[in-house]
Amino acid sequence: MLLESIHSPADVRALPDGQLPQLCQELREFLVKSVSQTGGHLASNLGTVELTVAVHRVFATERDRLIFDVGHQCYVHKMLTGRWERFGTLRQLDGLSGFPKPKESVHDAFVAGHASNSVSVALGMARARTLRGEDYSVLALIGDGALTGGLAYEGLNNAGASGEPLIVILNDNGMSINPNVGAMPSHLARLRSKAGYYHFKKWYRGLFGSRPMKNPIYRFNHKLKTFLKKTLWPGSTFFEDMGFTYLGPVDGHDLPRLCDVLSWARELSRPVVVHVNTVKGKGCLFAQRNPDMYHGVGPFDPETGLLKKTGEESFSSVFGRAMTDFAREDSRVCAITAAMADGTGLSGFAKTFPDRFFDVGIAEGHGVSMAAGMAAQGLLPVFAVYSTFLQRGYDMLIHDVALENRHVVLGVDRAGLVGADGETHQGCFDPLFLPALPGYTVLCPASFAELRHMLSTALFELTGPVAVRYPRGGEGAYRDNSAKMPLVRLRGGKDATILTYGVLINQALEAAALLKERGVEAEVLKLNQIAPLDGAVLADFFQRPGILLVLEDCFGAGCAGQRIAAILAGEGLAPKKLILKNLGRTFAPEGSVPQLMERFGLDAAAIAAAVEEAVEYER
Repeated sequence: MLLESIHSPADVRALPDGQLPQLCQELREFLVKSVSQTGGHLASNLGTVELTVAVHRVFATERDRLIFDVGHQCYVHKMLTGRWERFGTLRQLDGLSGFPKPKESVHDAFVAGHASNSVSVALGMARARTLRGEDYSVLALIGDGALTGGLAYEGLNNAGASGEPLIVILNDNGMSINPNVGAMPSHLARLRSKAGYYHFKKWYRGLFGSRPMKNPIYRFNHKLKTFLKKTLWPGSTFFEDMGFTYLGPVDGHDLPRLCDVLSWARELSRPVVVHVNTVKGKGCLFAQRNPDMYHGVGPFDPETGLLKKTGEESFSSVFGRAMTDFAREDSRVCAITAAMADGTGLSGFAKTFPDRFFDVGIAEGHGVSMAAGMAAQGLLPVFAVYSTFLQRGYDMLIHDVALENRHVVLGVDRAGLVGADGETHQGCFDPLFLPALPGYTVLCPASFAELRHMLSTALFELTGPVAVRYPRGGEGAYRDNSAKMPLVRLRGGKDATILTYGVLINQALEAAALLKERGVEAEVLKLNQIAPLDGAVLADFFQRPGILLVLEDCFGAGCAGQRIAAILAGEGLAPKKLILKNLGRTFAPEGSVPQLMERFGLDAAAIAAAVEEAVEYER
């Protein structure tokens, strides 16, 4: 197998041109076989095989800087930079990350788990190169889906005006995760009609030597061409008006042409946009037919594409059905998502109420602000968004929602530990920043029944901003509905108290059962609302200060445990022994949720051990 001889990009550059099609074929076959075992991002990587090979034929990424946007299309890059033998550990605990990771390889220039930042990062690197008098190329590989995010335009605007040698490769496959929305995809579709233009442009520029703008004939023709283009086809100058030289569109599966245009882009030594058309899922029939299904996928049969684990109920699917039911009851209920209709369970809502479903693209800040505007005019907007992506709308959560106490409901999906996507995707910040915002109510269901109850409460009973946060996947052994009170006692015990919220209640109850077998009686308190925290309610439950363990799958600074301890101290009810079980100050890596819980001491066995040790010490 040719791939077995590839241990670095130098090996890619050393291959004869005639062997490149075989390499691309082997890369696709390897991708399908490997991802079918581990799960991961398939369709996006199948679509960028030739493009990635071309990048490594033209550039040396141990020196040249390649920034992905977003990083789920980096698998082929990793395979060509000496990591293909580790793909059996992809997205596993202590294994290969599914995103670029500088700690993993010198070829990974920058971490990339969220979208739209690549041009900004690339410009920063280009400016550093100039200031330090160094010589290397800087490339930003950005998908067309990322152009729905405003940060991409901030970067493009500044980079084009900078004059810094910088190459922006626009990977245009017409999709992000769901089909792209908005005006930019339509504009890119028009640009696709210009195939072959760059060949003439290169030839014509070459007629006037290495410095064509010094030639008065070239300058006159350039001005005339620009005038005619702006007059006859204003949209074609979008990138050029920002200061970029535009090359493309280029067939993203024509390897010789890709190498040619990338080489020319480097030679221009200025801001350049290379527009590349690719097919998501290329070379794999089932992924090409259903690229959204095989964007991020679990293990599957590599021959048929059939998923090995399908049809399970999840918090997301329950949320989506509840939203549809509530929209039937009240015409003011609307749903918003940021390019994640399937992931957030809203596909059914979108089909049932298309006029009340809004996909804003990869633009979470815009989604929050739009929801605030809808709420201001009497609607009941629900913004369904992954916890890790809600971070991108933080300023809008303050300025547009909190300041005037707008009744915006946030469906915070993938809250807490998410698992295999690693550091960039764990939902471990929202329990810290949402409770810190004035006026926010933050509800934490632990079961499907509680999710439905709390969503109804958020829509029809509460006022002001409300967040309902729930995890990825399904519910645990706890399936009751105790959501009517902000704090409930699920189990009594005189020796210690275990307090938690959300699905972690399953670990708390299991730990209490283990402790009982060891002669320790631990009560279990379930917090249904982590903001606002009611001091009077807490005081009622903590009349006898003792051992208190607070269990959370978020970072430690500003967590609910710290806030509860402060409230109790103010009431003169500070516990004798406070144990905070959380992530501390450490980002959670790739791995399954049970593995990560065990690593951070959040599993039942670790909880029981911590409580037992504290009880023994007090005795």
